[in-house]
Amino acid sequence: MERFIPGPETARAFRDALGRFATGVTVVTALTEEGPIGITANSFASVSLDPPLVLWSPARASSRFAAFAAAEHFAIHVMGREHRDLAAHFARNGRDFAGIATEPGPGGVPLLTDCLARFACRTEARHDAGDHLIVVGRVLEAAAREGAPLVFCHGGYGQFLRGH
Repeated sequence: MERFIPGPETARAFRDALGRFATGVTVVTALTEEGPIGITANSFASVSLDPPLVLWSPARASSRFAAFAAAEHFAIHVMGREHRDLAAHFARNGRDFAGIATEPGPGGVPLLTDCLARFACRTEARHDAGDHLIVVGRVLEAAAREGAPLVFCHGGYGQFLRGH
């Protein structure tokens, strides 16, 4: 194992080390004055059961950052292994909802109708965190179904296999 100090000259090594941690894949949606917006994110975490709080962290470098940083309502959708194309779509284009089934949620947020779980939230807090913003949301409504999750690790999508 090679040790290093994170910094500008080791940025790639640091990113690669972080990439060793497998995460779930989500699509976060919000409603702006220009219409619905979405983004693929793996920075989702539960925070509290009482009150029901979750968080995610949009990157400041994203062209969609301002819209999500300002959103009073948003929804986090947990992607299943069958949603690889949907996750890739929102990683590239956040304004194109053509052909994607949605229904309105709290605050008018577009809720994807096909996902493993979803959490419709009202923004509870925002915290500066370097090149990201931590957005904490109070969950107003949740839904879930059975299925295998889509996983992201080593810069690519994959799936989780349960051990015996």
